[in-house]
Amino acid sequence: MKPRGPLMIEHRLIEQMIDLIKQQVSLSKSKEEVDPLFIDTVVDFIRFYADRTHHGKEEDILFHELKYKKMNDENTRIMKELIEEHRYGRQIVNELVEAKNKYLSGQKEQLNHITMNLQKLIDFYPGHIQKEDKVFFPDTEKYFTAEELDGMIEAFWEFDRKMIHEKYKSVLLNLKEKLI
Repeated sequence: MKPRGPLMIEHRLIEQMIDLIKQQVSLSKSKEEVDPLFIDTVVDFIRFYADRTHHGKEEDILFHELKYKKMNDENTRIMKELIEEHRYGRQIVNELVEAKNKYLSGQKEQLNHITMNLQKLIDFYPGHIQKEDKVFFPDTEKYFTAEELDGMIEAFWEFDRKMIHEKYKSVLLNLKEKLI
């Protein structure tokens, strides 16, 4: 398997979450309310799985290694775009959290901001994923030897092994903060 394999598998899971978000947006609009637990789950999924785990592998491993390669101008441009898109995704999630917190404090008009940010996620991820799956991943594999690609797969697995510990340390710290 090449490094794009695990990344593309992760994309399929992200797409499933986007489908659930679409359903929730429709439900929220028809009921004129939002399920805060669903928003918390989306935020957790996007922050820890899509961003920290998935984008972490891209940025900390794949993109990092590509910086040492002589890429053509188009691939360099796309990599910069992808990094900016990752930042944009983080911004959307931060705005979603802010709107949800205001909604919970009684500002019911924040429902529009919540659904708008959920819609931004719906609009953002499919194009981002397609750019990576269909263009960037296949195009940039040519810069690596077979041994380098195998090493990258190993680095991905090690990254994942560490991530579970980071995730649950974060869960524990958040619980502690709420109890103190």
